[in-house]
Amino acid sequence: MTNKVYKDAKSALEGVKDNMTILVGGFGLCGIPENSIEALRDSGVKGLTCVSNNAGVDDFGLGLLLQTRQIKKMLSSYVGENATFEKQFMSGELELEFCPQGTLAERLRAGGAGIPGFYTPTGVGTKIAEGKEIREFDGREYVLEKGITGDFALVKAWKGDKFGNLVYRKTARNFNPMVATAGKITIAEVEELVEVGELDPDQIHTPGVFVQRIFLGQNHEKRIEQRTVQKRA
Repeated sequence: MTNKVYKDAKSALEGVKDNMTILVGGFGLCGIPENSIEALRDSGVKGLTCVSNNAGVDDFGLGLLLQTRQIKKMLSSYVGENATFEKQFMSGELELEFCPQGTLAERLRAGGAGIPGFYTPTGVGTKIAEGKEIREFDGREYVLEKGITGDFALVKAWKGDKFGNLVYRKTARNFNPMVATAGKITIAEVEELVEVGELDPDQIHTPGVFVQRIFLGQNHEKRIEQRTVQKRA
């Protein structure tokens, strides 16, 4: 069996170069591959196109790569928590392609399944559909959306075995399973790394065939993006 286990994020990111397309799992700050993102920042690569549900916050997640201006383009469905993103976009430094959230998930899933494109009614009649093919099916208009693939995919899982089989925990699953299938090289960081055979096959969310590299993350910061509290009566 090919050895997929790497000692840390830095070694797992070997081969990442300028101007590549990087797919990143997570939703807000939940389930993001924080060790991989920090190692990507420290590598100094630039001109990246990043595909992710969001751009993190100013000092965490993909916000770290925006601070260092390593991202030239974001393909996202939501970017409202990042002031650095706003400044760079408004000044013309950062390219942005908005994509409806469900469409983004399906574009990643399609890319991972080898499906070049699909039709969806979401976005018809809006700026999202400008310049795209529109077709009618059963009296309703649909817009053609293309599948997404990337040079590298970075995901975060709760548990993984040495073959790359992954288990996500609750809402931290989010975009990670789709992202994991759509990278030419998929790197998984896990909170617990176990031997092959220790995971229940019925509980595996991402089969190891999609994962080329895996490592045990050292830091797992459980940030809350927006804390909502209630005063005691």
